Amino acid sequence: MDRISGLCDELLVKILLLLPTKVAVSTSVLSKRWERLWMWMPKLDYDDQSYSEPECKNLRCFLVRSLPLHIAPVIESLRLKLSNSHFTPEVIELLVSVAVSRYVRELDISYSHHPKVSNMLPSNLFTCKSLVILKLDDEILLDVPRVACLPSLKTLQLQRVTYSSEESLQRLLSSCPVLEELLVELNDDDDYMVKFTIIVPSLQSLSLYIPYLYVIYGYVIKTPSLKYFKLKDHNSKSHYCLVENMPNLIEAYVDVEFPDIKSLVGSIKSAKRLEICSEAMYDEGIVFRQLEHLKVCRCKECASSLLVRLLKDSPKLRELDHYEMIDHYYNGTIFWNQPSTVPECMLSSLRVFNWSAYTGVPEEKDLAIYILKNANRLETMTISFDECDIPEAEMIKELELPSRASKTCQLIFD
Repeated sequence: MDRISGLCDELLVKILLLLPTKVAVSTSVLSKRWERLWMWMPKLDYDDQSYSEPECKNLRCFLVRSLPLHIAPVIESLRLKLSNSHFTPEVIELLVSVAVSRYVRELDISYSHHPKVSNMLPSNLFTCKSLVILKLDDEILLDVPRVACLPSLKTLQLQRVTYSSEESLQRLLSSCPVLEELLVELNDDDDYMVKFTIIVPSLQSLSLYIPYLYVIYGYVIKTPSLKYFKLKDHNSKSHYCLVENMPNLIEAYVDVEFPDIKSLVGSIKSAKRLEICSEAMYDEGIVFRQLEHLKVCRCKECASSLLVRLLKDSPKLRELDHYEMIDHYYNGTIFWNQPSTVPECMLSSLRVFNWSAYTGVPEEKDLAIYILKNANRLETMTISFDECDIPEAEMIKELELPSRASKTCQLIFD
């Protein structure tokens, strides 16, 4: 210990940063040399799940007393994951306000105890010039003042928070001129955001989740610089979805239940990688000229029709996956209608085909054989078997017998 104590303060603080905050703070009892070292730590992480009930009360008192006295000139990050009754919204408001006054760069708050959603975000948070990353989760009310400016904010995550009005989200976004990454996960219990607009010219990554029970009229998305887009809209009730073109898009993940996906599909046609699950079909005439990797979820009854349409409209496709998205369930039904003409990508560019949870039903077999017979440049077809009544050896034989358009294609069974 004497050798360590002999190191300079800067090096000791770096060592403390390798420890959980709770352990780092406990080093203050070692000696007078260590008493205040932890107060130079620029990164603080408090999670009350690791504390007993009496410890939570002590932690609250400790934070209220010590954070205003923290020595570090800049708080690089403050993470508060709190669920105990001792942490009232007023306490959290105080802690956040202090962090803002210390030029906090990253703020991560998760709160899940108070009997009702509460406003615990001080007004000075929304004019914090130093803030780069803001993450809010659970029982937090987002009430954005009319005067708001977050000039440095690049990452914003809003998970299951409640909005004071329909304007709250748009007001917050308009105060972030350099925002690059946005995640919005709506809460079933929130009845204020029945419609909303996301307009962020600088945004490069957008993830939006709308749950099944959420009451919504619709939404508009205008993000011309977007490179990554993830949309999980599980609300099947009629609502509008207006998405403007995303010419710089590289990757898209689309999992939707609503019936009209024309605007949505038209906006993502520049993507190079696409994962999609949809009951609805998009209109003809849309061409994915850059698409190279396609993953189509097979849980919908029309999945094979969507697959055929996408093959036809993706002339440069190189890799195709037929699979199930996480938490999606395939009922064993597939309707395979062989297209009248062979898609261009199968004749010239398709190299890899992967099929997960293959069951061997006749329609599945017909689709697999169609790919083998028509994909001229196919290099590998990988089949992963699901539990089924047909012996695996018999299914392998069924697929190995048909002639293949590509003589060099390897048929791999997993």
